[in-house]
Amino acid sequence: EIAQAIKKAVRSSYRLDKTISDSVDTILGVYAEELKALSQELKVLDKAIEKLSVVLPEIKILQSIPGFGPVYAAGILAEIGQIDRFKDESHIAKYAGLAWLPHESGSSIRQRTPHTHKGNQYLRYYLVEAANSVRRFDPTFQRYYQKKHDEVPKYQHHRACVLTARKLVRLVDVLLRNHQLYVAPKVV
Repeated sequence: EIAQAIKKAVRSSYRLDKTISDSVDTILGVYAEELKALSQELKVLDKAIEKLSVVLPEIKILQSIPGFGPVYAAGILAEIGQIDRFKDESHIAKYAGLAWLPHESGSSIRQRTPHTHKGNQYLRYYLVEAANSVRRFDPTFQRYYQKKHDEVPKYQHHRACVLTARKLVRLVDVLLRNHQLYVAPKVV
């Protein structure tokens, strides 16, 4: 059935001249070769990151979190640098741009405040993507993500991922400062 559907689509498609068809085939061939080259370079980079993870104990600490791979761990460590540069986790979050702008006027406080997009965009990217990965493997993060997802009707996934990333910052800070591996809390 699939083959018949493909044949039907090919027959009904717009036919190209021989010269144009050859040009399109050449361009598609070039793109295919570029994709192969990029995937090979990506494999080389992944192997280099894995070799680095053996040398740095901090990467092993972060990889103890379920869903945390060597790329996320190395990226976060590369952007944070020494954890002692930051006073506490709120400073790391602000540095990553995972802080929210206060909006107060007199005695009223605005409930919906946008998070600031200032800060290290690469660290923010790694934290949000790592949080999205961690929430799939860790039940604590999954419950938190789901709670935040269900609180609003719009932009649910994005909002929940950013808030989960903010929660992940606290965990990363504690683990790196105490030089300890992650131990999942007991689920009651």
